[in-house]
Amino acid sequence: MHVLNVLSFLLITSCLCDGRRAKENKADYEHGMKIKTHYEPKSMFRMYTHGMDINDACTVKLFQAHTLQSCSFNSSHPLVIIIHGWSMDGMIESWVTRLAGALKSTQKDINILVSDWMTLAQQHYPIAVQNTRVIGQEITQLLMWLEDLTQFPVSKAHLIGYSLGAHIAGFAGRNLATSGRTLGRITGLDPAGPLFEGMSSTDRLSPDDARFVDAIHTFTQQHLGLSVGIKQPVAHYDFYPNGGSFQPGCDLHVKNLYTHLSQYGLMGFEQTMKCAHERAVHLFIDSLLNRDKQIMAYKCRDSAAFNKGVCLDCRKNRCNTLGYGIKKVHTSTSKRLYLKTRSIMPYKMYHFQFRIQLFTQFENTDLSLTIKLTGTLEESEALPITLVKVSGNKTYSFLITVDTDIGDLMMVHVSWEAESLWTNMWSKVKTILPWGSKEDGPQLTIGKIRVKAGETQQRATFCAETEDRGSIRALEEKIFVRCDKRQEKQELMRTRG
Repeated sequence: MHVLNVLSFLLITSCLCDGRRAKENKADYEHGMKIKTHYEPKSMFRMYTHGMDINDACTVKLFQAHTLQSCSFNSSHPLVIIIHGWSMDGMIESWVTRLAGALKSTQKDINILVSDWMTLAQQHYPIAVQNTRVIGQEITQLLMWLEDLTQFPVSKAHLIGYSLGAHIAGFAGRNLATSGRTLGRITGLDPAGPLFEGMSSTDRLSPDDARFVDAIHTFTQQHLGLSVGIKQPVAHYDFYPNGGSFQPGCDLHVKNLYTHLSQYGLMGFEQTMKCAHERAVHLFIDSLLNRDKQIMAYKCRDSAAFNKGVCLDCRKNRCNTLGYGIKKVHTSTSKRLYLKTRSIMPYKMYHFQFRIQLFTQFENTDLSLTIKLTGTLEESEALPITLVKVSGNKTYSFLITVDTDIGDLMMVHVSWEAESLWTNMWSKVKTILPWGSKEDGPQLTIGKIRVKAGETQQRATFCAETEDRGSIRALEEKIFVRCDKRQEKQELMRTRG
């Protein structure tokens, strides 16, 4: 058991890895063209050029003005600084180049710097955590130098930090605030949890660190009381895809843990566990590459309430777009936003709240429904829904998501399965059921179905296509249409009659 606990702790900390080895060097730097000081850099700032490997990128050196010109820094363009996290192997992860490339290809007129702090990141995790303040201070110096030298306003700077890098961005923003300057934006991509969870706002990323702060939480599942990503809100808008604890498609990596351990040794932890942690990065990249499939998220108190579909409301900034194109609304308190995603890019899914009236003689029985949606553009696949402890005559609310844009919803197809429990109960109660003949078998009666589409905010009420109050035998499919459409059809039939 002790060995398993140690392995679990390593599992948590090891997936916070990215980066490469950096070389330290010493140089004389010029500050504001007036002050020269002997400065020993702790990190490197690599200027990304589209199509170029990060390792070969031009280096901007603090207080050396000529490096800005040689690296083609343009003070009239916005600046994005990408900050990696902790590293085990000292190698820059491929996501860094992918993110930089996505920014450059979609934004074009933009300066992109990568903060390479591998020398201090490739340490024992607690030491790397201590080093985050050092790197935060160095980014502060860079931004203040750029503003003093080129009049580039720090309000046009956007820091994107992954894991430990998210807290580095926070420290940089807080340092700027003490000098009376306000950083433009910080995006935290699954900010690191260990040694930051539960800390005060001054010791981690917080909404106070920039004019606008957003964060995406993708791996808050706890082991030994710790989670890889921080669970608490740390931004103006905190996004929790799929509840934030784990991500679809990553369970296969966990199942392959022992295979990866035997193949890669301790580096196998990285192979198995970085999937969910790094998903935050790829969700952000997705927001850049798939501009026509922007992901909407919705304010909700927790994941359980969201899964009931009760939170698809966009009034008063209760919803927002995940990623680069987020609506930057400053809020007094952190907003928790929830959403569902696919397991692969593009990640967007479409959200529907269903409220369905059920009439049954059964008590506390789990009900398996199959629902299929027909819209003006497409038809969804069959969607399994399980309602727990169905009793009497009640209205049940739940969330349905589809991965294609079906257009305006026009029809709902519903069927249900008679499980063994239902079959056994039927033999005892069929004589008192008011509907159907004794040979019909157990039936379910469905009243009106009310649906709200999250992405369009449209509402519609659906009624059974035929006038039999939506009674459905097991395995039989019943079609529900918009109630107003059914009324139009009935009026037309009366007119013709």
